[in-house]
Amino acid sequence: MDWESNWLEHRSRLTPERIAVVESETGRRWTYRELNERAGRLARHLRERGIGFGDRVAHLAPNDISCLDLFFACSKIGAILVPLNWRLNVNELAYIAQDCAPKLLVYDGEFGGVAENLPVPAKLQAGNDAYERIVQHGPVLQEPGRAQSGDDAMILYTSGTTGKPKGVVLLHRSIFWNAINTVISWNLTADDITPVFMPMFHTGGLNALTFPILHVGGTVVIVRSFEAERVFDILNRERCTIVLMVPTMYQMMTHSPRFAEATFPTVRVFLSGGAPCPQSVYRAFAAKGFFFKEGYGLTEAGPNNFFLHPDDAPRKRGSVGKPMMFNEVKIVGEAGEELGTGQTGELLLRGNHLFDRYWNNPAATEQALDGGWLRTGDYAMRDEDGCYYIVGRKKDMIITGGENVYPKEVELVIEKLEIVDEVAVIGLPDEIWGEAVTAVVKLQPGASLTYEEMKEHCLKYLARFKVPKRLFVVDEIPKNAVGKTDRKRLAERFG
Repeated sequence: MDWESNWLEHRSRLTPERIAVVESETGRRWTYRELNERAGRLARHLRERGIGFGDRVAHLAPNDISCLDLFFACSKIGAILVPLNWRLNVNELAYIAQDCAPKLLVYDGEFGGVAENLPVPAKLQAGNDAYERIVQHGPVLQEPGRAQSGDDAMILYTSGTTGKPKGVVLLHRSIFWNAINTVISWNLTADDITPVFMPMFHTGGLNALTFPILHVGGTVVIVRSFEAERVFDILNRERCTIVLMVPTMYQMMTHSPRFAEATFPTVRVFLSGGAPCPQSVYRAFAAKGFFFKEGYGLTEAGPNNFFLHPDDAPRKRGSVGKPMMFNEVKIVGEAGEELGTGQTGELLLRGNHLFDRYWNNPAATEQALDGGWLRTGDYAMRDEDGCYYIVGRKKDMIITGGENVYPKEVELVIEKLEIVDEVAVIGLPDEIWGEAVTAVVKLQPGASLTYEEMKEHCLKYLARFKVPKRLFVVDEIPKNAVGKTDRKRLAERFG
């Protein structure tokens, strides 16, 4: 075992009595020493059950310390953790289980019925008395583990919006370098405290802040489920310093009556990730003087890739910032040529934080990785200060009358209207134009917007071919399982 995979043991040696993990619902706390000992006991139990190097262990539970128990236990014996998306139905989960063939499923009692129907040979319920006896009182693994930096650590399955879910294989090296890159670029310290609102089956729940904060000796507050009204209490009670949520969570938070009077004296920055953030959220946080900024990442890369200083966020609204310390970024055109300032093309990433491959899918791996560069499938632009802007997914680009239109560019313009709470721009089939640029908007309560009003506003900022030809006003814009706008459902509804 080397230091890139065994870092919890080293951290527990340096700061054994510092608080590593807090359970928000109960207030229960675990030190770094206790967290490492739990993992050591669970590793011994896994080995006694026949789990060895390279074996997959699946986890099906809401946000819970058992996810960390299992990750670090697997690291000690060279096994591979597969966190499962509990929002999927049993057939979708069964497909994942068949694809990666875990030897053991560790599950929360809330999902006992689903667990029974998954094709996994052995099962262990987390959180009950039997599990706690294992992690609190069982014998600790004494033999050295076999995991090395280049070994598989986790398989995180993508949401499968473009087909069957793909298993993203992260090495211990990938997780380590994302953490180190984040700590250095974002200036994280042992005094930082972060809540985990994002699901821990998602790279945002584990790799965005949880593992970086634990690397540096800070504190992670695990929140079992997100409720907007509880956010205010958790942030202040636990004295959180850095907060990451998806845009949908921020919208729910700003719509709460408590937001108007809220103060967060210990929070130095709010981060948004997982999907483009509506300008209405930026405006709400700016009005209260809170530092707020966006990030960008993928399950296949980090997910942390850029840094934007909070002082720059107001004048660089919508930007994800500059590349972090230990990764490379470039924008390329259709022929693979590197593009310059102000030009839009596909975003490519390179660094030790990248994933290794897709599980059992060499064709998809070959398509995604090009000479060490990850083809993200996202279009981006770099400004004269070196700050990057994500303008949309390659597959979401609209071709209207032979011209390319990037949805994000149009969305940012429509969001300048303060009555707009959220907007999604899609392309719908059109006999004349091929695709018609179409805006779907959710308005602030009591507001109204006509097509002519929107058109007049857009013409101030956009070329005529980019201005939406249709407008639909809706009560809600649908999201997928990870909080991103579900453009497919919108196209089906309005097409």
